[in-house]
Parts: sequence; structure tokens; C-alpha cells
Amino acid sequence: MAELFERLRQPAVVGQILAGIIIGPSVLALVQPNEITSTLAEIGVIFLLFTVGLETKPHDILRVGKSAFLVAVLGVIVPFVAGYVLMELWGAPNIESLFIGTAMVATSVGITAKVLGDLGLIEHDTSRIILGAAVIDDILGLLVLAVVSSLAQGSINYLELALTAALSIGFLIFVMFVGAPAVTRMAPRIENLRLANSLFAVGLVLCLALSVAAAYIGVAAIVGAFVAGMSLAEATEDNPTMHKQIAGVTDFLVPFFLVGIGLQLKLDVFRDSSTLALTAIITVVAVITKLIGGGLGVLNLGWRKAGQVGVGMIPRGEVGIVVAQIGLGMSVITDSLYGVVLFMAVATTIVAPPLLKVLFKGEGAVAAE
Repeated sequence: MAELFERLRQPAVVGQILAGIIIGPSVLALVQPNEITSTLAEIGVIFLLFTVGLETKPHDILRVGKSAFLVAVLGVIVPFVAGYVLMELWGAPNIESLFIGTAMVATSVGITAKVLGDLGLIEHDTSRIILGAAVIDDILGLLVLAVVSSLAQGSINYLELALTAALSIGFLIFVMFVGAPAVTRMAPRIENLRLANSLFAVGLVLCLALSVAAAYIGVAAIVGAFVAGMSLAEATEDNPTMHKQIAGVTDFLVPFFLVGIGLQLKLDVFRDSSTLALTAIITVVAVITKLIGGGLGVLNLGWRKAGQVGVGMIPRGEVGIVVAQIGLGMSVITDSLYGVVLFMAVATTIVAPPLLKVLFKGEGAVAAE
């Protein structure tokens, strides 16, 4: 499917997600989502973000820090409010409305990063803003989820919330300002070790270690993988061997992540006309609110760049699915509403790559072609 979509001049990621839908329980039922597919998918997206981090130097993110922060904040507020109001008007219970709003807040940086990487645009300034905003968005989204989950249980643990926020921010600051310079200084010594491919081995250890550390402090593991890559970015800038070795691992594992998104979609919940209507409305609102929220943050850079950033923030991917799974597990959203959120997450993930390709046409590696 990836090859087919490449030949059709469409992003390969769309073909891989559709492959998951086709072989999954909704169509051919050849593969059922299980612990193995979920684990491979999670490892895949971890290495994807690690690879993206390798192309992203800390000072590049800091250079667009103000814009990225504004994009992230508006990209959280606008979708959350719109999702909540929409569900309230639909007649849903208050806590259900809050969970749908939270699911619409999420941004799957993995999908956008893959598309930008395939187009050779990771080092583009707009890409830096998108990636920086997506990392901040992830932290803000987790805090919103923590508040909504606490409300579903009847109370908010303010101390735990403040601790999670402090640890998340502290983790990012420490890695960017202390970890990255330390790794850059140590890189020559690591490369001189007798172990073959020593820098590659240390890079893998660092990627997995920071992913675990991020998960333990309450941030998504992919954020840890991203900052691990960033901490090695300057050290590996002139090391094409390291990049080729990581690319080999990534090219093998990332399709598990993309196919896994398609596997999660169940089409049978859409037999009811009202569910179908709500799905269409939520999906359209999800696209428009991220486009507006993300775009407004960089409107000063011009309409085209605002559109690029807005579209880059559209994919909900696995992050939106996780929020829906938590809501279903807490019995605060129904099976049909879970299906609605799942469809929205997959649809926004599929619609963004072609739009990104159009909006970035003539820039970076695409221009060279």
C-alpha cells in the first residue's frame, strides 16, 4: 500500500494506515489488534520521534520557542472548547463532553514528522514550529486529561497535577540545556570505544532510557524519545553512518505504528445514522479547530506558513485514541462514541499528509525534485 500511494504521488503513511483498516477486523479480519501489535506500534513511534529528534538541534527549537508555545496553547484551547460545546449542544452528559473535548486537543506529532521527513523538510523553520508546538501540546494535553479524569472520579488532585507539570517542564529543560551539551562533549570519546558502532549503541540506550523516564514522570514516552534524539543532534551532525543505522531500524518499525492506527478502527458502529452524523460533524470540527488554533499562532508569518502549521497540528493519531480508551475504560463514554473518536483520530491522520504535501510544494527537498 505504501508503494502504491508513492506511485500515486501521495504520502506513503496514508497507504499504510489504510492497509491496517483493510487487514483489520473491519474489513478482511486477517489481523486483530493485540498486545504484540500494540507493543510494536509503540516501539515504532518511539524510534520515529527519536529519528526526528536527531534532525532537530535544541537551539533550533528555542529559536521558534515563542511561536511554538503560542501555537500549542491556541491549538489546545480552540479544539477543547469547540468539542465540549458541540457535545453539550448534542445533548451529551457533561463529563462525556469534557472527554470528547480532551480527545480533540491531542496532536500526533509522529504522523506529521513522518511526512515532513519524507519530504526532506524537517529542518524547515515551519517544521521546527510544528514539532516544538506538538511537544508542548503533548504536555498541555496530558494535563487537561489529568484534570478531566479527576473530574470523572469526582475530585481534582491539585498537588499531583502541579507535580506532573513541574516534572514535565523540568525534564525538557534539563535534557535541552544540560543533557544535550554533555552528550555533544562525550561523543568523540564514545566513538573511540572499541565496541563496534558504539555511538549507535549508546544512542539506542539513550532513546529507550529517556522514553522510560518520560513515561514515569507522566509525559508520553515519545517526548522522551524526541529529546533523546535532540540531545544527539549536534554530536551526530557529521556522522552519516549513525543516521543510516537509525534509518534502518526506523524503516522497519514505523509501519507497525501506522498500520496499528488502521487496525483500531471498527466500521460497524457507524450503522446508526445519528452516530454517522455526529462522526462527520466531529471530524470536520476537529480539522477546522486545529487549523484555526494552530494557524492563528503564526499568522504574523503569512497565510501560507499559518496554513502549514495549522495542517501540521491536525493529526490526532494514537494520542486521540488513547484518550478515548481511557474514557471507555472509566465508563464515561459509550462504545459508539468511542467509535466516533476513533474514526476522527484516523480520519484527521489520513487527511493531513496530502494537505501538507500541497502546502509545502516547492519548498525544501520537494523543490529539488
